[in-house]
Amino acid sequence: MREDVVVGSGEGAARDSALWGARFSGGPADALAALSKSTDFDWRLAPYDIAGSKAHAKVLHRAGLLTDEDLAAMLAGLDALLDDVLAGRFLPALDDEDVHTALEHGLLDRLGAELGGRLRAGRSRNDQVATLFKSYLREHGRIIGRLVLEQVNALADQAAQHLGVAMPGRTHLQHAQPVLLSHHLLAHAWPLIRDLDRLADWDARVAADSPYGSGALAGSSLGLDPVFVAHELGFTNSSANSIDGTSSRDFVAEFAFVTAQIGIDLSRQAEEVIIWATKEFGFVELDDAFSTGSSIMPQKKNPDIAELARGKAGRMIGNLSGLLATLKAQPLAYNRDLQEDKEPVFDSIDTLEVLLPAFTGMIRTLRFNTARLEELAPQGFSLATDIAEWLVRQQVPFRVAHELAGACVQACEKRGIELWDLSDDDLAAISPHLTPEVRTVLTVNGSLASRNTRGGTAQPQVEAQLTELRTRAAEQSTRLA
Repeated sequence: MREDVVVGSGEGAARDSALWGARFSGGPADALAALSKSTDFDWRLAPYDIAGSKAHAKVLHRAGLLTDEDLAAMLAGLDALLDDVLAGRFLPALDDEDVHTALEHGLLDRLGAELGGRLRAGRSRNDQVATLFKSYLREHGRIIGRLVLEQVNALADQAAQHLGVAMPGRTHLQHAQPVLLSHHLLAHAWPLIRDLDRLADWDARVAADSPYGSGALAGSSLGLDPVFVAHELGFTNSSANSIDGTSSRDFVAEFAFVTAQIGIDLSRQAEEVIIWATKEFGFVELDDAFSTGSSIMPQKKNPDIAELARGKAGRMIGNLSGLLATLKAQPLAYNRDLQEDKEPVFDSIDTLEVLLPAFTGMIRTLRFNTARLEELAPQGFSLATDIAEWLVRQQVPFRVAHELAGACVQACEKRGIELWDLSDDDLAAISPHLTPEVRTVLTVNGSLASRNTRGGTAQPQVEAQLTELRTRAAEQSTRLA
């Protein structure tokens, strides 16, 4: 186990803190060292850095720069270092500038300066960090994808459980038209499926662009094979341009966008849960395990998970905005500003990985007040559109039909009644086109059944939609396995 402050190599050589100090006659000022230090946040990349080092050792061997014995010893030393990192036995020292510095010192401690020092040939921290950051994001993209998929399945399960239950559909938060609760719930699931598609698209792009072998910016003169390293690390290809490979962070910005979009999609659900759980709406009851109380008001059951989701969405939007501002004006190639690319996206990852399980639990355990939903489904003159569309089917121009349906609403408002309370005489007085047959659409079931095209809220369409969603979810599950 390495000491916290200074540890010599296996041959007793003095330890240099920085990887770049050869050209300098003295060490950095304390203020510069403090500003440059990144191990407090980039240490989580250590396992990915070691994986890159193992692949790099193999490519050095293939180029004739390591003997068979050297390679075996190098890989054994890296494996031992990885074991110590994962077990918490090896940590960065106070004067280690970054994860790369710390791990090189750890390898030198185990292998000595002669063998351990050979690994740095043909690579730079610039191509290292770009590659291992991609590897880290790819793995956590899959973790987040699996958590999002659990949320999709929770929505689908609630939809399946409540097939046939009507509710008031709203636009502008006003009563609009009746819809099935299942249809509404699935409307929240589809954006998450698209988020999973975005993660898959992002991963395919990143997989085809491993920067390892790009060096500092110009590639390597040592005859190394970047494509071999790419395949070793699970990529499909290496960067076509070494400058682009080391300096571009669009992959980070795109990942930060997807995480922010997931946060927004959760926040829209959260807003509805918060409203639905109020006494005024009374649509849902939160499970005790996924809500909190008040320190002073004993009757309270607060939707804290939903509120936190709403707040954390803003946090992830801020992470994306800050990252884009950092990237917007950097010249080629690598610049130290790029040290600032990690903390925002790390924060978004950590946020989602703790938020999603709680949010999914809240949705899965929601109890719906179906009687309340169905009571409100036809109110607010939500069947007015059905009158207009029924008239269109009787060959009345829609402009006229729209006006006649509006006249029906006005007549009801004046008398404080609903559309279905209008008598045959009332309807005929508004227009001879409004025959008693119009009553066939003045029911929730009639309204729902009439919307029987793809994407509509009729129950056969919602059942087909649920099957389609589950198929898409199963495809994502296979990809994320």
